[in-house]
Amino acid sequence: MTSTPELRTERLTIREWDTSDAAAALPVYGAEEVARWLTPEMRAVHDVAAMRSVLQAWIEAQPNLVPPAGRWAIERNEDGRLVGGLSLRLLPPYEEDFELGWQLRPDAWGNGYATEASRALVRWAFDQGVEELFAVARPKNERATATARRLGMEWVGETEKYYGHRLQVFRIRPSDLKRGTAG
Repeated sequence: MTSTPELRTERLTIREWDTSDAAAALPVYGAEEVARWLTPEMRAVHDVAAMRSVLQAWIEAQPNLVPPAGRWAIERNEDGRLVGGLSLRLLPPYEEDFELGWQLRPDAWGNGYATEASRALVRWAFDQGVEELFAVARPKNERATATARRLGMEWVGETEKYYGHRLQVFRIRPSDLKRGTAG
């Protein structure tokens, strides 16, 4: 198994982060309307130097993550513009379940990029032997819950087990793809 895919969809490329992406990543991870929904350890990044440090930490951590965990950039094919990021990570506290996460710069919202990129990463993760993926979202994060549903993820309930917040939990399995629920 490899934790560093480069996946292409009709409109997007999912690729490894590079520290040279810092200025382009800042409108994603520096936007308060994005950062307010991120996990507690990830706050809004306020300048390019700090964003470069975050990207460097992600890049250095990548080889040590349990495959297929990782973090990747989402780039638009038509112009090479970075529009967001994706992640697969182990959910706390037991680190048994993989969480799918997506973040887009606000000016890229509403184009279906999160769904398109996430769908490609979900298929890749299942090809790596993952049996199910979860997405967690705060109850008021309507964009995230809508994206999870568009991916064909099933709502499985609420919990406070992850990250110390009450969260909506969604799950997808390979059989959900075969049934066509995830497009």
